[in-house]
Amino acid sequence: MIYLSLFKMPRPMKITGRSSSITNSFINSIIPVIEPTEDEVKHALHMLGMDLNSFQCSYCGSEATEWDHLRPLVMNKRPTGYVSEIKNLVPACGKCNQSKGNKDWRAWMLSDAALSPKTKGVQDIKQRMESLERYESAEAPTKVDFEFVVGKDKWEQHWRNWELVQETMREAQVLADEINETVAKNYDRL
Repeated sequence: MIYLSLFKMPRPMKITGRSSSITNSFINSIIPVIEPTEDEVKHALHMLGMDLNSFQCSYCGSEATEWDHLRPLVMNKRPTGYVSEIKNLVPACGKCNQSKGNKDWRAWMLSDAALSPKTKGVQDIKQRMESLERYESAEAPTKVDFEFVVGKDKWEQHWRNWELVQETMREAQVLADEINETVAKNYDRL
């Protein structure tokens, strides 16, 4: 039993387990990405109390490896209207970005969520939150009403396509389960 305590079976994959990834793809594929200028990045860092020598995760202070959307792009399986632009992005570490997901940054920072700044025991959490609040209130980010911009018909077709993909994934999962069961029953004969 000692060796079995070291072993962990891989989790079985489910086709339908990827539905949130598909939803995010349908949303992120329509959201504009606005590249910032050098001055805009410098200004954003300055607003966050950072520069080249103090570049770090806005949430916890660890090494920043990416930029996180302060306001989520996706909520309730629909776009929030925010776009990918410097006014809605802050430096983050991968762990904070992953843990925060599409949650409100304030609630998440003070939550007991795995890897939240509170859970990590970040000492200067209050100052970090004040810095993020100043940054957030300094300049309103772009918010788009996608349906209005592209028209009702095109917008509805996009979501019909999403539903078709979701339905196909559900049907594919039923078939995959049947195949898995048949192969497992015949495993001894293989």
